[in-house]
Amino acid sequence: MSDSTVHAIAGAGGGIISMALTYPLITVSSRLQVQKDKKSKDSYKSGADAVKKILAKEGIAGLYSGLDSALFGISLTNYCYYYFYEFTKSWINKAQMSTIESMSAGAVAGAATVLITNPIWVVNTRIATRNASAPNSRPMGTIETATQMIKDNGIKSFWQGVAPALILVANPIIQYTVFEKIKTRISKSRALTSFDFFLLGAISKLAATSITYPYIVVKSRMQLKQSDDAKERYSSIMDGFRKIIKYEGVAGLYKGISSKIVQSILTASFLFMAQASLVQYVARLLTFLGMRAQKRI
Repeated sequence: MSDSTVHAIAGAGGGIISMALTYPLITVSSRLQVQKDKKSKDSYKSGADAVKKILAKEGIAGLYSGLDSALFGISLTNYCYYYFYEFTKSWINKAQMSTIESMSAGAVAGAATVLITNPIWVVNTRIATRNASAPNSRPMGTIETATQMIKDNGIKSFWQGVAPALILVANPIIQYTVFEKIKTRISKSRALTSFDFFLLGAISKLAATSITYPYIVVKSRMQLKQSDDAKERYSSIMDGFRKIIKYEGVAGLYKGISSKIVQSILTASFLFMAQASLVQYVARLLTFLGMRAQKRI
């Protein structure tokens, strides 16, 4: 097996670990992003208020709504991203890529990953936010949610929000470019530790999420079942921006940003730390199983 596959498997494993550790923050952030009416008694005033109300109404399980689809989604997402990123790096065939080359590798990997995994994240967003968008509704699992989506809007509903998701390829491009540049600079003077990878993940994700957050909000809302109310139905990315600003103000584009930044930083930190550690173990395991020639990765 190629180095790209080893990095992809390690990335999938790192993604599962980081997602499992931070999923309650993802649930809170997702619900705050799609919330449009903060005046109702069921609305969330803040991240802490969201946790309190979710626990009171749904119990601990409410914080883990859609975890099964999220774990499957993150493993496939990270596998695809790392595979295409490392494959593109090997195709460029340079020991140290320039900023443009690093961003190009990220763009190829990100676009391929979005097109392959968008259906999973649409299903996950609907499960995680179902109680916020449809209060008092009964919980629905992954298969039931997917079946209902096909019944309501057909197969095309699985690619709702794909346009902002493709634009959000900029997020991992920024993240991995910042990560690679800082990593290269540090590695010239000393070997990197697991804690270094944790910090690099935090710094790179903070930069990426801060810049792209308004698109994350629009993408999350476009992935929901579109309302019959014209002011809550987004026909395009720009229509989403226009209506959010018109009805909720600029602040509407940053709903849930505090919990999202905390979640994103922790998820990325655990991901980079776990992936860096798992690469060598995966390589050794595949070599032991005779699925890979013995060589340094």
